[in-house]
Amino acid sequence: MLRNAADQDHFDAARKALADADPVLSACIEAIGPCRLAPAPDPFVALVEAIISQQLSVKAADTIFDRLASLCPRGPITPKGIFSTPDAALRRVGLSRQKISYMKDLAGRWIAGEIRPKTFHLLPDEEVIARLVEVKGIGRWTAEMFLIFALNRPDVLPVDDLGLKKAVRQAYRLRKLPSPERIQKIAKPWRPYRSIATWYLWKSLNNGPKHPV
Repeated sequence: MLRNAADQDHFDAARKALADADPVLSACIEAIGPCRLAPAPDPFVALVEAIISQQLSVKAADTIFDRLASLCPRGPITPKGIFSTPDAALRRVGLSRQKISYMKDLAGRWIAGEIRPKTFHLLPDEEVIARLVEVKGIGRWTAEMFLIFALNRPDVLPVDDLGLKKAVRQAYRLRKLPSPERIQKIAKPWRPYRSIATWYLWKSLNNGPKHPV
């Protein structure tokens, strides 16, 4: 759900600007309708989910996340909860040793105050990314997903995202998956709403035929 009427006004302005700037994207917007890009309620949980999701199908990641959540029956997943949970218990929910080390590093930095999400709204996108990639297992892609889904930053373009590559290939009738440079060129008219354009292209994968990969 949107947080308030101002969010709806922002999305309406973005839809109009994107539709006016790019006829291909305009067709996607018309087919999909209003943008429903809502912020994740808990930034720590959003990063935990991103770590779990690495190299897994959506179904497998959801199963592991639900099992992890069941270890915290009295409340949400928290940094202190993750940090204090024995590795053996985390292994039993399906997490690899590597992902456990990533999550413990994230939780430890959160507890120590090295990551303070309440201050992120004061920082530009690249500074947020720079702080997040210091955490084990968090690369640029994960940080960009955090910017889009947890912070709702409007102008993020995740050029290495496979879903975006597939969607651009389909929408723009390209013969092969586009390079990051090709995506950046196509996306120039989308500024300052590249996150919202990306969301529409992701959603477009559920509409119409898909190119085989």
